[in-house]
Amino acid sequence: MLRLLFVLLMSTICFAQGPKANAELFIAEKQFDKAQQEMIGFLKSNPNDMKAIELLGDAYGHQKKWDAAIQQYQLLVKKMPANANYHYKYGGALGMKALSISKIKAFGIIGDVKAAFLKAAELDPKHIDTRWALVELYISLPGIIGGSTSKALDYAEELEQLSKVDGYLAKGYVYEYDNEPKLAEKYYKLAVKVGGSITCFDKLTNFYEGQNQPDKAISNLEEGYHKLQRNAMHYQIGKVSADYNVQLEKGEKCLKAYLFNHSAKDGVPKEWAYYRLAQIYKHKNNTEKALKWIDKAIAGLPKVEVFQTFKNSI
Repeated sequence: MLRLLFVLLMSTICFAQGPKANAELFIAEKQFDKAQQEMIGFLKSNPNDMKAIELLGDAYGHQKKWDAAIQQYQLLVKKMPANANYHYKYGGALGMKALSISKIKAFGIIGDVKAAFLKAAELDPKHIDTRWALVELYISLPGIIGGSTSKALDYAEELEQLSKVDGYLAKGYVYEYDNEPKLAEKYYKLAVKVGGSITCFDKLTNFYEGQNQPDKAISNLEEGYHKLQRNAMHYQIGKVSADYNVQLEKGEKCLKAYLFNHSAKDGVPKEWAYYRLAQIYKHKNNTEKALKWIDKAIAGLPKVEVFQTFKNSI
């Protein structure tokens, strides 16, 4: 399967040609300005090309140019009002704009955000992303402007019918936000049991940290490591240990394992593991080793202010 996927990808790269293919490649490589320029030029002679309009909207969105993205997605909605994904993208860009402006101004566009997501949900009963957006919207809005825990749970229930893992995660999110920790834990644990992905383990870990339950967070991460064998979980265990001053021997051991097995795919630079080790040694009152590790962190990433601040505290 992996070999077949590689062949298909190479075929796309070798034989897909033209401005739209170029724009997709630029977006994949995070060269969003180049994708933008490619589509602006193409649309001058092909103003009704829906894919090009969508790619231009995506390029703007990745650059947080929300007004420009909204303009492109709104054009798509007008041209193809029965396309659920266009309504979803339009609502998403509006929502991101609302987050970037004052609350007073945001209130003026929340209705349009909600209308776009509701239309997408109506058009496509299986659109998972739209239902997630509605869960987050209804749970985060104040009741006076349409927020509703019960409606958020309704869409979480719809998610569960489409994907049990998404449904459980959504319910955990709603109950956590609504200060119902026992129910939140129940559904996050169900997501771990049914899905078992790194996302599921991360959500439960973050929940335990938010509840100031570091020992449970570490136990969850250990279970995740045994299941998924992700080196990044070694770092996470060390981070929790360092942040909460618990299970220090285990935290030290996991951080050293993380460093020994480190590769670019782990995501977190080695310097952050050095910093966590310095924290652990400070907890142990071993100033010499704490200074040794924080100096390594600073040498590798000298512009990270938190490293220097920590060193000054030793």
